[in-house]
Amino acid sequence: MSIPETVTVEVVCATADRQYLRRVTLPAGSTVIQAVEQSGLLQEMPEVDMDPSRLGIFSRRVAPDDVLQDGDRVEIYRPLSLDPKDARRRRAG
Repeated sequence: MSIPETVTVEVVCATADRQYLRRVTLPAGSTVIQAVEQSGLLQEMPEVDMDPSRLGIFSRRVAPDDVLQDGDRVEIYRPLSLDPKDARRRRAG
């Protein structure tokens, strides 16, 4: 069995108004941050303040330099608009 030369992944991000999804093909051994950069989503979504510590693959936080596997879904997470603890306090108070 041969080693694949490329990986195809999806890069996704959502705002309050819209969801964005881009499929990109990269050389095998590419990283999460390379997929984000290649997707062009950050240029299309200037309102998103991308923090490298808020990236994930299938709902699991990952480092920007983690290596991708074919079929991964890279997720760009937005900051929370309200801290969950504060939201519970407001509902209880």
